[in-house]
Amino acid sequence: MKTIGITGGVGTGKSALLSYIKEHYNCQVIIADQVAHQVKEPGEHCYEELVKLLGKEILTADGAIDRSRMAEKIFSNKDVLNQVNHIIHPAVKDFILKEITDCKAEGKKDFLFVEAALLIEDGYEQIVDELWYIYSQSDLRRSRLKETRAYSNDKIDRILREQLSEEEFRQHCNVVIDNNGSFADTCKQVDKKLEEYLCQR
Repeated sequence: MKTIGITGGVGTGKSALLSYIKEHYNCQVIIADQVAHQVKEPGEHCYEELVKLLGKEILTADGAIDRSRMAEKIFSNKDVLNQVNHIIHPAVKDFILKEITDCKAEGKKDFLFVEAALLIEDGYEQIVDELWYIYSQSDLRRSRLKETRAYSNDKIDRILREQLSEEEFRQHCNVVIDNNGSFADTCKQVDKKLEEYLCQR
């Protein structure tokens, strides 16, 4: 089983591409953002630490962590945000490592994909077999974010400033998938790489 990390800036089309891959290949797909929500649930790894750090006011009536209340607490304070990241990111990585180990042990999948914006920053190069960079030009990314998420120009500017540059993504990734043309063209690039790997087995 080959493990592949999928990364790239916001609005590059990672989610759509992974939906295609999941539908057409014998694989498991792990979305780091979904894992991050899972490890914050009551009884899970990060729950008690986050409540201790941020206070019980972030909880809903049934005891779950309210995402919007948590966001209010952390995004106005970089120190608190860093503390939260130090709690969540290692837990997410541990979860993903266990999933990879379990999936390899089962031996039923051809591929396992991990998707996250911070694969490079969080050291996933040492965890997966290779990294793929999904590339789209900034103007196309902007139009996607406005259309699909209704983001303002100011919000897009802020997000883009905080993410790695194209050069940094390319420096760390083994494969670049160009997602500037039609979706069909992008899928052909993916098909070519994955069929190549399947033939090498």
